[in-house]
Amino acid sequence: MALHLTNFQPLSLGSKPDMIAIDDDGTIAPGAIKGAQTIDCEGCYLSPGWCDLHVHIWHGGTNISVRAHQAGRATGVTAMADAGSAGEANFIGLREYVIDPSEETIRAFLNIGSIGLVACNRVSELIDMRSINIDKTLATIENHRDVICGVKVRASAVILGGWGMTPVKIAKHGARVANLPLMIHVGEPPPLLDEILDILEPGDIITHCFHGKTAGAITDTAALFERVRQHAQSGVVLDIGHGVASFNFEVARHALGEGLFPDTISTDLHLRNIDGPVYDMALTLSKFLALGMPLDAVITAVTRRPRAILGLDSGVAAGGRADFTVFSLDDANEQVLDSQANTLTLDHVLAPRLTIMGTSVCPAERRKPQKTI
Repeated sequence: MALHLTNFQPLSLGSKPDMIAIDDDGTIAPGAIKGAQTIDCEGCYLSPGWCDLHVHIWHGGTNISVRAHQAGRATGVTAMADAGSAGEANFIGLREYVIDPSEETIRAFLNIGSIGLVACNRVSELIDMRSINIDKTLATIENHRDVICGVKVRASAVILGGWGMTPVKIAKHGARVANLPLMIHVGEPPPLLDEILDILEPGDIITHCFHGKTAGAITDTAALFERVRQHAQSGVVLDIGHGVASFNFEVARHALGEGLFPDTISTDLHLRNIDGPVYDMALTLSKFLALGMPLDAVITAVTRRPRAILGLDSGVAAGGRADFTVFSLDDANEQVLDSQANTLTLDHVLAPRLTIMGTSVCPAERRKPQKTI
């Protein structure tokens, strides 16, 4: 049935419509439709559908992944990218059992390690040269270009051991050959962040950009911070990837205070952080609001920016398929944690209410912490 969306406050829509009409086929119409059902948004905000650039949803295929619906529409997210849960040896399972059946729009960064995150951090996907098959990786990309959006590599000592930059360089080469971006997980060295910056190009993605790990954070030195800023200005994407160990309030506060905003806000949601400190996208966004990032910038970082990286349209233009998140901004007094157990008080929280995909309207809500800090 055709829909009319009414009584909303537009955010990141590119215009300020009073009403949005959606045809029977789920496309956005240029004007009112006779007989359409009215969806009253009750004065809430309406934005393009929230898009999470970094999740782990190969449930059962890895030991850390949540089910797609746990990261999706039930919490306000209509599009997402699995960030390297699968490599070339097991990607077909991720596609067949997760990507294709899901109502959310899902893309995937293919792990350069053939086995992906089957036994995450217990069995590294990058033990030695046998861990990578670049020919099969490139063939997998070609066979699944409609859903593979980039190459993923985890570049930190706990993954690479003494292997250093070699797998990172192989991943970058593969991404270049495939004409796709590289998403690189940064953490504790080796390799050093300076070495990683040397090979990145516009469009490549630094995920966990505001982590607070020793000898690896962007705030380690003023010179390193300026290098990161220059790369961001040149088009390298700064992605949050909150996770269980990869987001620090002080690093984020410093960056925001210096005018260095993240391009994309993502959760890195998986089984080890869904019950804290991450919980969901709404809480992750609320943390940035509390740290001083303006609401419109927060919403852009979870809508237009990540959607563009995944090759998705805005979801809000006439003639395109409708894709919206309806949410409120509620008063709060909540203490929340970063990945190093530092605390922050939230005066306001974003609370998803509905998602609209085509003519499908689904309720959404926050995944609230089960206990107070």
